[in-house]
Parts: sequence; structure tokens; C-alpha cells
Amino acid sequence: QGQEKLSCNPKKENGTHVVLCELGNPMKAGARITVDMELSVSGLEDMGDAITFHLQLRSKNSPSPSNASVTVTVPVEAEAEMELRGNSLPATTVLPTSWRWVEGSQRLEDRGIKVEHVYELHNKGPGTVSGVTLSLAVPHLLGNHVLLYLLELGTEGGMNCSHHPALNPAQV
Repeated sequence: QGQEKLSCNPKKENGTHVVLCELGNPMKAGARITVDMELSVSGLEDMGDAITFHLQLRSKNSPSPSNASVTVTVPVEAEAEMELRGNSLPATTVLPTSWRWVEGSQRLEDRGIKVEHVYELHNKGPGTVSGVTLSLAVPHLLGNHVLLYLLELGTEGGMNCSHHPALNPAQV
């Protein structure tokens, strides 16, 4: 008829976490009860893609092997917002009109002006992330002419990196 807050107590039983809720005492025969429960579970990062709850209704007054039980499986979805930030150092580059590409040279100055591109991938949460793949497409050719000479690629923070085949082709 009305709504009541349940008194629930967490405990460990047979190596599993159990939450016991008292629904009412005494309860009249034929009584129908609807229970809405909200559970807050932490540490689900390594639980896979679902968590399973086993719910059972037990009576203290009439123990019965046919106590009603049901299994509820709830999908787990991790949520994290990623943000990619990038800078070029220097931000603006102008080649002098007298500059010319020197074919076959091993000097960096003959390849152009050094520009460093720095990208930072940030996890804004709320969950943790792993197994993230970031692919950067850098235009290094314009027709048959070198637009950007890709010299090196480095990472920080325990990331793995696969190199593009056009990385430092003249071994400068």
C-alpha cells in the first residue's frame, strides 16, 4: 500500500558478498511486495562486460527448499571521455625564398625548417581506459614532392608506437 525504506546489511557468506534486506515481519499470507533496489558497485573495470546478481527470497518462518531465486545479469559499460590536444613548435613557419631542397644531403638544414608536432591524449574520465589506439595521418608528400620530411617519432607514458614506413627515408 505504501512505500517504506528497507534496512539492508552487507555481509560475506560462503566467500561471496551478500546484502540482506528485511522486507517485513510479520507478513500476512498472500501479501505481494514490489522492491526497487539501487546498488552502487565499485571496481568494475576488470569485471568484463556484465555483472551477475543472484536474488533469493527466504522466509525465516517456513524454511523450504523451493525458496524462489532469480539470476539477473546487468551489462557493464565503461564510460570515459578522451581528448586529443596538439601543438606545433614553432606555430608558424616561413621558408625563405632563397631556400632550396638539396637532394641527397645528410644535413637537416637542407631538408627544411624543423617543426615539432606534439600530441597529448587525455582521459577526462570518469572511467579508466586501456587498449586505446591513436592513428595520426601526416601528409608527407604533395604529388611527387616532399611536403614534410618525417624525421622521428617518440612517445611518453608507457605507450607503444608503430612507425610509418616513410619515417626518415634518407637516414638523416
